[in-house]
Amino acid sequence: MTQARKQHWENVYHDKSPLEVSWYQTRPTLSLEIIASCDLGRDARLIDVGGGASTLVDHLLDLGYRDLSVLDISAAALDHARTRLGERGEAVEWIESDITEFVPPRSYDLWHDRAVFHFLTEADDRRRYRDVLERAIVPGGHLIIAAFAPDGPTMCSNLPICRYDAAGMTNEVGPGFKLVDERHEVHVTPARKEQSFAFFHFKRV
Repeated sequence: MTQARKQHWENVYHDKSPLEVSWYQTRPTLSLEIIASCDLGRDARLIDVGGGASTLVDHLLDLGYRDLSVLDISAAALDHARTRLGERGEAVEWIESDITEFVPPRSYDLWHDRAVFHFLTEADDRRRYRDVLERAIVPGGHLIIAAFAPDGPTMCSNLPICRYDAAGMTNEVGPGFKLVDERHEVHVTPARKEQSFAFFHFKRV
């Protein structure tokens, strides 16, 4: 399963420009707003899971964050981001891994995921993801997960997805995390289609 999943995403970034994929955002405004609300110092340890070619890391660097990691299953996606950032990218830790097999090398103050969790349609994969979360996030740390909302699409990138409301996501992440904020966004894709997202901000208990 893991190899098939990796090959799917390598093919996506081989066949399309990062500017053409449906999840592309020039500026991930809502993610940045929620991260700002966490009131973390600029030396806080942040990881963007499934960040791939996302521009979130660019904006976090612009804001002065100094300890940034980006994880993605696709080497091609990470290469796009590294090339875009040039020398600035040397300050970022780039991690090529399937999130369900990720062994965190250290702990993080903030975990951001706008790209991965809703693709985990198997309960066992979601359990592994939760196990990684519990090892990776410090007590009092922040977990931001965005997923397709109940009125969002049922497929993305030709794959089935799971849609979440607050109760569903709270159940998935488990009792070690407390929901502190929920927001919604209608994302307009490069093809001008609307997609309904729900953003969930938890704190590690």
